[in-house]
Amino acid sequence: MTYNDAVKRVNELRILLQRASSAYYDKYDPIMSDREFDRLLEELASLEDEFELHDVQSPTQIVGGRAGTVSNFLDEVPIEDFNTPEKDALGTPSNSMNPSLFDNVSLTATSTISVHPTPMLSLANTYNAGELRDFDRRCRDILGHSNYTWFVELKFDGMALRLRYESGKLVLAATRGDGRKGDIITKNVLTVSDIPTEIRDNSGKPLEIRGEAYMETEAFDAYNQARINQGLQPFANPRNATAGSLKMLDHNEVAKRPIRFFAYDLILNEADESLSSKIVTHDAKMHYLESIGQRVCETRWHVKSIDDVLTIISDLEISRKKLPFETDGVVVKINEDLYRTELGSTAKAPRWAIAYKFEAEQAETFINDISLQVGRLGTITPVAELEPVLLAGTTVRRASLHNEDEILRKDIRVGDRVIIEKAGEIIPQVVRVIDTKMPKRSVPFRMPEECPACGSKLERVEDEAAWKCNNVTCPPQVRIRIEHFASRDALDIDGLGSSIVDQLVTAGLIHSYADLYRLTIEDLIPLERMAEKSARNLIQSINSSKKQPFERLLYGLGIRHVGVTVAKDIVAAFGSLLRLREATTEEIESVHGIGIKIAESIRHFFSNPEMNTIVDQLVDYGLKCEYESIVHGNATLNGLTFVLTGTLPTLSRSAATELIESHGGKTSVSVSKNTSFVLAGDAAGSKLDKAKKLGIPVLNEQEFLIMIH
Repeated sequence: MTYNDAVKRVNELRILLQRASSAYYDKYDPIMSDREFDRLLEELASLEDEFELHDVQSPTQIVGGRAGTVSNFLDEVPIEDFNTPEKDALGTPSNSMNPSLFDNVSLTATSTISVHPTPMLSLANTYNAGELRDFDRRCRDILGHSNYTWFVELKFDGMALRLRYESGKLVLAATRGDGRKGDIITKNVLTVSDIPTEIRDNSGKPLEIRGEAYMETEAFDAYNQARINQGLQPFANPRNATAGSLKMLDHNEVAKRPIRFFAYDLILNEADESLSSKIVTHDAKMHYLESIGQRVCETRWHVKSIDDVLTIISDLEISRKKLPFETDGVVVKINEDLYRTELGSTAKAPRWAIAYKFEAEQAETFINDISLQVGRLGTITPVAELEPVLLAGTTVRRASLHNEDEILRKDIRVGDRVIIEKAGEIIPQVVRVIDTKMPKRSVPFRMPEECPACGSKLERVEDEAAWKCNNVTCPPQVRIRIEHFASRDALDIDGLGSSIVDQLVTAGLIHSYADLYRLTIEDLIPLERMAEKSARNLIQSINSSKKQPFERLLYGLGIRHVGVTVAKDIVAAFGSLLRLREATTEEIESVHGIGIKIAESIRHFFSNPEMNTIVDQLVDYGLKCEYESIVHGNATLNGLTFVLTGTLPTLSRSAATELIESHGGKTSVSVSKNTSFVLAGDAAGSKLDKAKKLGIPVLNEQEFLIMIH
């Protein structure tokens, strides 16, 4: 390979690996298997060494994802759909919220960045016994002896966290991020019942604990099923679901997720000197973590030789299937801290530890066709229609191809013989084509110009790899949107299941969710398995849904990025559908916790004439389009409108809003001449300035509480 060829290939690999890393760490939607990522990373490292093309920003030098990638977990599913009390009895602990958890926590912004005092490095990976023996040999050569022992732990499919305790109390929790700095998610972590808010430590010195947040398999499967029931894309694996949940802005929603935690390391740099002098091995750290109340994994081993390690790995290849959580390998560490210090670390990984990855089970099959699947929001997903093959205990007939770019990158074509595996052993995916040079292959895949379901012109989403059908009457979209509209957390229309919706759409009786309200018993009776009593009950349920509150209607409209919690916040802020439809993107974004993507999505929805026509029909049919606050006791604030700005000393934004509404008042997102009071806390911004300019009274929290009490 010439130098110019090497430069070209290095640039290609860096772009591809950066994209894959972002998909895995930031978007929780992996586009390649771990094995493929490691293979490409190894190729990049080899080229950088051979041609001296090193760069500090290369994926070979960077750990994990980037900090500051907090999201609203936009396609959220209410916990009630997958974490019922019956399921809790199976072993998932209850994560019910306790307001007192936050008494000693001053950190409020989930997107705040924390610099790790000790970097949270990545691990080098190996996939076979020979490479593991080479790792042992390198350690022996550097140390000049083999007096060390090995500690073996399971490698969890979750999200690495850093916990900081001071005087025994949890004061900080952060993600790994890029290894040097991560996102502070303290309030979210406080909702995870496995993580103690206080530990049995009286030293008065800070303690840094590392661990892994994860979801157990059964809870994750139920969670994914709830997403599928609402027409949402299921997560590829528990790691994605855990990471997405922990980086939500609303910790009340995080509390409902079935997240668990294992501690796996103790950092003693700032610890009490007498403590650090006693704990000089990893084995001792694990016992100490247990003694202070941290949950650690009992499946761990302390052994003398690399042969012992390989015996454990061989046994685990079979027994890991019985574990209640996903694990994709083991972490092999030198047990003694003294030898760890001598071995040191590279910029990316320690030299005293390595991850042994289990090979994902793979199978060979043929691609019979590439079909296109239309989602609720019109996104077109290519799907490989496979020659049925047995993989990881199930017969696989279809596999997601993600998007057009991925198909072209892997050069996947109809008729190809391919290797497939299950990402995280859950969702089938095509890893690679076995022979891309065989003669008479079919033509390369190209996304069609028209929607396969309705014939409308497809459009490429700006800055994304997705193509969309924007026809709101496209039958697959209509079906899924109506099912979403009728779901329990939306309009809760009992009896309107997917089979009934399919019959109604196929028969041409409905073309949108608004059409539900003009159905009659006579329309329903001819449907398959629909007796008069069933028809009457369904019509009654449809009519009863008109009484559902405005926030359920807004959620039921199926606006992209608007989940249950976002709908409640928007409704509380704007008060009526009319006001929301007239709101600008800037006004919507000014609502606490609402980002630019949500604001643009809402504005885009109400800018669509066809959707506005449907919404007008819902208004005409009498659905509730105004916020109704419940007044408890006196109506001290009746007729008054408040604008909230800044961070209040003790009240959260939602708690203050609830107090205002429960005493008869209203809240607004913007200051105007109709504003009665501005309730201001720390770091109040332009709203406070505008209030002063307009002469509107400004209250602090104490003055507000005196007013209502």
